[in-house]
Amino acid sequence: MSRHPTLKWAQRADVLFITIDLPDAKNVKLKLEPEGKFYFSATAGSENLAYEIDINLHAKVDVNESKASVGPRTIVYLIKKEESKWWNRLLKEEGKTPMFVKCDWDKWVDEDEQEENGGGDMEFGDMDFSKLNMGGGGDFDEDEDDSDTEDEIEMKNEEVEEATGKMETATALPVSNGVEATA
Repeated sequence: MSRHPTLKWAQRADVLFITIDLPDAKNVKLKLEPEGKFYFSATAGSENLAYEIDINLHAKVDVNESKASVGPRTIVYLIKKEESKWWNRLLKEEGKTPMFVKCDWDKWVDEDEQEENGGGDMEFGDMDFSKLNMGGGGDFDEDEDDSDTEDEIEMKNEEVEEATGKMETATALPVSNGVEATA
C-alpha cells in the first residue's frame, strides 16, 4: 500500500504548476500523458516508504513543452496546457478533491490578476531548472551538491552565536504548568 504525498497546484492561463512535497525522495518516476494523465511514484524516509499519485488532470496538456525538476525537498512539474484557458479545477473527476491535493497559494494568481499584470510574472527561485527533463519525466540524477559556501557557514555560525547569547541573558519566567519559559 502506497501513501500520497502532498500535491500543491497553481495555474496560469497557459501553464499548470504542480509541486509535490516529499523530502529526500528516491527512485522518482514521473509520467505525463497528453490526455492529462499524471503519475508520480517515489520512496522516501529511512524505511523507504512508497508514495504514489495517479490522477487525471482536467484537460489535455502539451507533454513536449512540460518540464520537471527534482529537488531535495520537492518535485516541481511545470505543465504546459494544450489549450490556453483557465481550469475551474485540477482534476477531471467532479466531486470532492482528495485530501492530499492543495492549492499552492505562493504561486497562485487569479485570472483577473494575470490579465492586469500582463501575464503575472513568476519568481522561480525555489526551482532548480538545471536538471530539467522534458516530456514524461524519467530517471533523475540524485547527485546534487548541497554543500554551503564558506560565507554561508560563517553567517550560520554568527546567527547561532547571537541566538545563544540571547538565550544566556534571558530571564526565567514561571509558567503555570510547571515548565519554565525564557523571555
